[in-house]
Amino acid sequence: MKTPDYRAVPSLRYILNYVPRWTHVHATNPIEQLTETNEVPAGGYTWDGRYNSLHALAMFPFFSPAEMDNGSVEELAQELSHAGYAGEFRLVFGQQIFEHPALVVTKATLALQQFELEDRSFHPYTSKFDAWLDGKAMLTPAELRGKELFDDPNGGNCASCHLDEVGANGAHPLFTDFQFEALGVPRNDEVAWNKSPYYYDLGLCGPFRKDAASRNPANCGLFRTPSLRNVAIRHVFSHNGRFHTLRQVLLFYVERDTNPAKWYPVAPDGKVEKFNDLPAQYRKNVDTTDAPLDRKLGEKPIWNDQEIDDVIAFLKTLTDQDLENMRDVGPASSGLR
Repeated sequence: MKTPDYRAVPSLRYILNYVPRWTHVHATNPIEQLTETNEVPAGGYTWDGRYNSLHALAMFPFFSPAEMDNGSVEELAQELSHAGYAGEFRLVFGQQIFEHPALVVTKATLALQQFELEDRSFHPYTSKFDAWLDGKAMLTPAELRGKELFDDPNGGNCASCHLDEVGANGAHPLFTDFQFEALGVPRNDEVAWNKSPYYYDLGLCGPFRKDAASRNPANCGLFRTPSLRNVAIRHVFSHNGRFHTLRQVLLFYVERDTNPAKWYPVAPDGKVEKFNDLPAQYRKNVDTTDAPLDRKLGEKPIWNDQEIDDVIAFLKTLTDQDLENMRDVGPASSGLR
C-alpha cells in the first residue's frame, strides 16, 4: 500500500547531464566553517541532494512506498519478467537474465539512466528564450521587462540562484546554481504527515537524508534550488507543494516579510508564526539577507501587480515547444523526492 506523498517531484528535464556531485564543507565546526568560507552545500539529485548518480536516482522510486512500492528486488524482477517488453529485455541482457533478480533490477535502472541521458526530450532547448539567445526570436516588451526584474540584484534578485546567462562555452543556462536554500515556505496542510505537529521535513537534515550533512544544524530547512525551465506549466511549487500557481509563488517571495500574516498562521497571542514549517531552533537558517527576502514588516513589496505580470511573461518564455499545450493540464504528481 502506498503511503501518502511527502514532496512535490521536481522535473528531470535539463538537470540529468549537468548536476554536480554533492559537495559540502567538512570541518570540526561546520557552522563556523560555513560562515567563514561562505561555502554552501551544492549538487546531488532530489530536493535534498542525497543521490550522486542517475543509477541511484532511478533505483529509488522502484522501492519508495510513496511511488512504485515494490516490496523487494525479487518482486520487482518478477513484475519485469511479465512486462510487455520482457522479450526485448532478454535480447539485450541475455535469455537467462530473469533467473538473477538483483541483476535484473541493476540492468533496468542502468537502462533508465541511459534513456535519460541520451533521449533528446530531456534537454530539447526549444523554448522561446533559447530561440532569443540564438537570435531567432524577439522578446515582447513585457517579457524583456520581466527579465530585467528577474535579473535586478536589488529587486527580484532571481538570477542570483536561477542563473540565466549563457555559459563560457556558449551553453544555454539551466536556471539553477544547484545550491541549497532555506526560504521559509509555509507549512502545507495537504501533506498528510504534516497533521502531526512533531513531523518536519528538514531537507538536508532529513528525514530522508541520513549522512553527515544531516547532522549539521546549519543545513536544517535547506532544499535545492530547482531549475525554472518549464516552470510556467507546473501546478505544484516548492518542495512541499504549498503553492499551486506561479503567481502565488512570486507573491510569496515579495510579500513574505512585508505581510507575513497573509502567508503564515496567527497564534492565539496574535503573533504571526513565521517560517512555521520549521522547528523554532532552525528558523534562523531561513534567508533574510538577500533581496527581496530582506524586506521589513509593512514595507512596500519589491514588485507590484504589473511587474509580477511581466515576470510571469518572461518565465513563460522558458517553456519548451513540446510542452506548450500542457499549460492547462491538471496538478503534477507528488512523491518522496
